Amino acid sequence: MAAVAATLVVAGCSAEEAGEPAPAPNHYLSLGDSLTVGVQPDERGRGRETSEGYTDVLYRSLKDTDSSLRHERMGCGGEDTTTFVGGGIPGCDDRYEEGAQLDQAEEFLREHGDEVDLVTLTIGGNNFTGCVEGVHEEALGIDGISVDEACVADGLERLETEVPVIAERLVDAADPSTRIVGMTYYNPFLALALLEDPDASGETSLSARTVEILDQVNASLTASYEAAGIDVADVDAAFDGSDTEVPADSASGMPVNLQRICDLTWMCDTARGPDIHTNLAGAQAIADVFQARIR
Repeated sequence: MAAVAATLVVAGCSAEEAGEPAPAPNHYLSLGDSLTVGVQPDERGRGRETSEGYTDVLYRSLKDTDSSLRHERMGCGGEDTTTFVGGGIPGCDDRYEEGAQLDQAEEFLREHGDEVDLVTLTIGGNNFTGCVEGVHEEALGIDGISVDEACVADGLERLETEVPVIAERLVDAADPSTRIVGMTYYNPFLALALLEDPDASGETSLSARTVEILDQVNASLTASYEAAGIDVADVDAAFDGSDTEVPADSASGMPVNLQRICDLTWMCDTARGPDIHTNLAGAQAIADVFQARIR
C-alpha cells in the first residue's frame, strides 16, 4: 500500500507539473528583401530562396545560446521601401494577412511583446537595383550598361521619406526591451569595373557612379535609423566598400573592395551570375556584423 500511495503522490505531482504551461519561446523577427530570405541563383542563374541567407546564419548562431529561440522569417524578395509599407508585389502580398510586410510586422510585435528579442531590417536596396540597366544581358559589355538617373532620384526620394516611417512604426509597435537593428548595403555594382577600361577617367566610370549613389543610400539609411533609435549594422564597411587599394600580394590585381564583392557575392561568377546576392560566405559576413552589433 505504501508503494501504491507513493506512486499516486508522484503521479499527482507529475500531473501538476505537466499541467504547468511551458515557458513562452523567444523570437527573432527578420524583415526586408531578398537578402533576408537567402535568395541565390540556381544552376540556371534564376534566383531562388534558400536557407543560406544572413538571417538564417545569424539565427543558427543565436540559437546556440538560446535553444527556445524561434525565427519568424518575414522577408520577401523584391520588396522596396514603398511595397514594404503599402504592398504591391503579388508574391509577397500573399504572405501577409495584415496587408503589407510592415503591417504584418507590427501585428507580430504587438502580439508577442517582450518575447521578441531581436528584429533585423534590410530594406531600401531594391529602390535602386533597377536603376542599373543592362547588367543581365546575355552579351554583357560595358557599352550596354547605363545608370538611369531619374530612377536614382526617385529611389532616393522614396528612401528619405519612407524609411523614417518604417523605423518609427516598428519602434512604436515593439516592446522597449526589443532590439531593432537595420543595415547598410554593400555595392555589388563595383563588379562593373571588371568590364571598364582601366584607363577611363573617374568621371565616365559607371562603377564610380554607383559608389556615389550607394554612399547617399547608406548615409540616408543610417540617419533615418539612428534618428528613430535603431542600431545600424554597417555591412558596407564589413565589405570594405571604400578600400580601393590593391594589396601587394594580390593574385588578382583587384582592389580590396572589388575582391570582396567577387568573393562574397555572385557578381563575378560566370556560370550563375552576374547576380547581386550574397553567397554563403557573404551571408556569414553580414551575420557577423549583426552578431557584433548586438553583443
